[in-house]
Amino acid sequence: MPIFDQAMLGMQFKHPEILWALFLLVIPVLIHLFQLRRFTKTPFTNVAMLQKVASESRKSNTLKKWLLLFTRLSLLAAIIIAFAQPFTSSNTALQEKETVVYLDDSFSMQAKNNGISLLEKAVQDLIKNIDEESEFSLFTNEKTFSNVRMSDIQNSVLSLPYSYKQLDLNGIGLKAKSIFSQSNGVVKNLIVVSDFQERISEGNVDIDSSLSTYFVPMQAQELQNISIDSVFVDENVNDQASLHVFLSGGNEDEALPISLYNGDELIAKTAAKFKSDKDAEVEFTIPANEALNGRLSIIDNVLGYDNRFYFNINTPEKIKVLAISDSDSDYLNRLFRGEEFELQKYRLNQLDYSGLDNQNVVILDSQISIPSSLQNILRTFKNDGGTLIVVPDGNSDISSYNGLLTSLSSTRFSEKVVGDQQLTTISYGHPLYHNVFEQEVTNFQYPSVKEHFNTQTSLPTALSMDGGDPFLVGDDGLYVFTAPLDLENSNFINSPLIVPTFYNMAQSSLQAPKSYQTLGDVNTVDISAEIGTDDILKVSKEGHEFIPLQQAFPNRVRLTFDQSPSEDGIYSIVQNDQALQNISFNYPRTESQLKYLDMGTLENVNTMDSIPELFEYLEAENNIAAYWKWFVILALLLALIEVLIQKFVT
Repeated sequence: MPIFDQAMLGMQFKHPEILWALFLLVIPVLIHLFQLRRFTKTPFTNVAMLQKVASESRKSNTLKKWLLLFTRLSLLAAIIIAFAQPFTSSNTALQEKETVVYLDDSFSMQAKNNGISLLEKAVQDLIKNIDEESEFSLFTNEKTFSNVRMSDIQNSVLSLPYSYKQLDLNGIGLKAKSIFSQSNGVVKNLIVVSDFQERISEGNVDIDSSLSTYFVPMQAQELQNISIDSVFVDENVNDQASLHVFLSGGNEDEALPISLYNGDELIAKTAAKFKSDKDAEVEFTIPANEALNGRLSIIDNVLGYDNRFYFNINTPEKIKVLAISDSDSDYLNRLFRGEEFELQKYRLNQLDYSGLDNQNVVILDSQISIPSSLQNILRTFKNDGGTLIVVPDGNSDISSYNGLLTSLSSTRFSEKVVGDQQLTTISYGHPLYHNVFEQEVTNFQYPSVKEHFNTQTSLPTALSMDGGDPFLVGDDGLYVFTAPLDLENSNFINSPLIVPTFYNMAQSSLQAPKSYQTLGDVNTVDISAEIGTDDILKVSKEGHEFIPLQQAFPNRVRLTFDQSPSEDGIYSIVQNDQALQNISFNYPRTESQLKYLDMGTLENVNTMDSIPELFEYLEAENNIAAYWKWFVILALLLALIEVLIQKFVT
């Protein structure tokens, strides 16, 4: 039955139309006021005393009639009001309501309070306090349950796994708005249950004021968490390598046991001692050039997800470099003489074009001209995922170079510029120099260049000269120097900068797996394998298998990991049931530091101490106090009063 709002002295009525009957109270009043009574005069001898008695009797009778009139009017009014069913409520109690709950299931909710994790406590409180018959929606960082009853999803929320993902407040608001209906006449309650780490409020927080937002912070009992953050493997020394492990969150001078496993075999154990900044570093000695499926383990009772760390060392795969060079300089031999590379160097007239298909990197060094047949081969090589490095000669045929460069990118040489210039600008944000420098260098010994080619290009500039002209441009498998690198023209090959430059250009050609990857980041890995049209590579560990995004090249397959996998561990890359290589994934450590948000800094929200308190508040907001029973009782009392007046008032 529809409920109509009718405000009257702070009171509302379910059937306000019945109140029109109150006008009927005018009728008995009119009858009382205009009722005329005629008295007959009777002669009598001595009437003085009788006149006095009659006067007193009329006054008493008039008072009784007024009392009866007032009582009967009140009785009738109470009955009418009772049928109109009066009640009081809040402004929103009568409006339709929608409830959406965000339940934070991120790893920081593993923290415990009174021996139970924050997530388990939140789930139990929600199950106890949400009415089994009421519909609501609930979403976590990865799952969504729309328009359900608690009985429908109880088993699902009780078995919720922890997630390495964490929505921020803006993301929570956007997700909630997509779940709420578009109706404007509905009260939309958004309940956010989380431990509210600081990173949940990253960026400019804009909480929609059209939503009734309630925050319920879950408080952890222990605010100090120890985490294994990262590992680093040193270069090989005497057939041994050093594994550096970095930890955080411990007390100063605290000794925490840490174990190193190769698969399931314990191979080393030591203790981590923390410094005043709560960080620690431990070092393990491991065999060099041997495959290792590593797992590090500690025991810490606050958060469990960061107590283990996976890494693996695979048998290194050499990057195949082919140099087409007519120069007598040996700088390429010195750069690519390590165990990571396999260098072949040919003069152009000795080159077997068919050998380019098996290479990862081709360096076109100091060629006067580039034959059209070689241009076609190099285009195919680059388009198939190979890396091409172009170093011109001082007497290069510009037209043949431009024929190759313009077909690969919008790059072309123009006239030669003669004049000494210094190489002064390093693009620190360029992928070649990412993580090469700890800070921007200001006292660098700049290499010099005597002559270079003026260049028009859309490729990003990695190195440039003091006049602003580019010295090295390129990205994504194509790198072009604008000046010859022989010592007569430049001392760049004697500069320390040449090593990371060529090393990273060559490394970009084969994205070998790092010792570990981080879940949630986009990771690219190249695997030396040849697959047919209907063949695919799979990635698996015990009980878990998936097919990553993959792109096939003539001598390798590039795998891209984004949304998968979802669990940490060491996975095998498999082709036709044969393991080619292992790859390790770890959860991000963004939630390891237990730093919580100051709730007083947020606007347009209501903060509650607990889930039961929140639902008590919401229930109070929805309560409707009905008063019709009181008016029925009042009517009965007035009927009793009328009887008493009739009996005792004379």
